[in-house]
Amino acid sequence: MTMSGTGSEDREESGPTSTPPHSGHRPSPIFLALVGGAIVSGWALWSGIGPPAIMSFVFVLLFWIVSLSLHEFAHALVAYRNGDVSVVHRGYLTLDPLRYTHVVYSLVLPLVFLIAGGIGLPGGAVFINRAAIRTRFATSAVSAAGPLTNLAIALVLALALGFRQGTSPFWFTLSFLLFLQVTAAVLNLLPVPGLDGFGIIEPYLSDRALAAVAPIAPFAIFGLFALLWVPAINAAFFTAIIGLTSFLGVPSVFVGSGFALFRFWI
Repeated sequence: MTMSGTGSEDREESGPTSTPPHSGHRPSPIFLALVGGAIVSGWALWSGIGPPAIMSFVFVLLFWIVSLSLHEFAHALVAYRNGDVSVVHRGYLTLDPLRYTHVVYSLVLPLVFLIAGGIGLPGGAVFINRAAIRTRFATSAVSAAGPLTNLAIALVLALALGFRQGTSPFWFTLSFLLFLQVTAAVLNLLPVPGLDGFGIIEPYLSDRALAAVAPIAPFAIFGLFALLWVPAINAAFFTAIIGLTSFLGVPSVFVGSGFALFRFWI
């Protein structure tokens, strides 16, 4: 997700407490540790070391946080390439998930929807100084970069799944991870205030349209999630997502088995 910043915020971030320029582009130790943990847990799942359900749960959580960091990094990188240097001072180019933390969007909603419903929602937030972005197209590209990253990860997972032989907890878990990436991309591309889809079209909306949307914007995303709990809408949404994962060559039974492994407590 992207959020608008202001010029004054950028000046504050460039003070003594800002991220040193020489380290503003390096992957953070936290991100590298998460990648390492995802690799180790994925290898353990592949090798049959430890309880499969526990290993699956750990692998999914770590992989999900890594993908969240990549999603938000993509927003920041495109913003940086198009004139917003504030993302360097805020540490967004370090891939540190703690830099993208927003209490509601980063912690509460993603965990609730991932654990309770298996819905993948990138929960980070990067503050972009939109006044520094050079063109409307570039502003749209900043918002589009996140969900396109999820789609790219989904395609990589689909490629890996294309080499599967037989069935195993590892392949089931990889299938569920692909499902989460597709879900995240589709949700974020919806033109709802607070999601990247709205950020893509926002630069082309009139001031009158933006003023009309402003009163409901802070609550629109919650309304969307409330709709997803309506059985008919929920069924239609997940049918569409399963259709996309099937198009990528992943059987729905694999996704269901991966979801069941992830929720080991049920």
